[in-house]
Amino acid sequence: MNEVLPLGERCGLKLSLPKQEGCGLGAVINQLDDARLILGVRLEAGVLHPDDRGYFTELFRIGASPVTEGLANCSTLQVSVAVAYPRVIKALHYHFEQTDFWAPVRGIFQVVLCDLREGSPTHGQINTLYVGELRPWRLRIPPGVAHGYKVIGSGEATLFYLADRFYNPSDEGRLAYNHPFLNYDWELQHK
Repeated sequence: MNEVLPLGERCGLKLSLPKQEGCGLGAVINQLDDARLILGVRLEAGVLHPDDRGYFTELFRIGASPVTEGLANCSTLQVSVAVAYPRVIKALHYHFEQTDFWAPVRGIFQVVLCDLREGSPTHGQINTLYVGELRPWRLRIPPGVAHGYKVIGSGEATLFYLADRFYNPSDEGRLAYNHPFLNYDWELQHK
């Protein structure tokens, strides 16, 4: 039996991280409807509308998209933006209550997701997604799914995101990017 790192319980959500055997990326998600996607994570493709002046894209359609389901009646909504430099790793954190909605708008992100929810059919599974300018996917990340990213490429990357709750440090847990139970391979992968 694998070792399991207990991470806490709150609001009926019990979180733990099973030790990952072997260093790797988990399932690399290249299609929006990939069956290996962690339960509760939702994806949708953004559409760019270019012309001779530049381009336009919608980030979120509240109430009209499966990614933003539930936000139309949300009494709290925080809108934020994060900029990170090339090769920076911002990982990993998770929430007991908050749902995150990500829209990478500049650069390329190597996103890692890990299901920490005990009782979930995808508990312990890891997903890797490559998203950003060249793949403008929107992500819904539910409570109990650890998430983080590495900026790949040579330029800055910008992540626009919504949260269905205001920032609350007591709702957030953290795992080091190089935690031995996660055993995630952050090195460049030549596939």
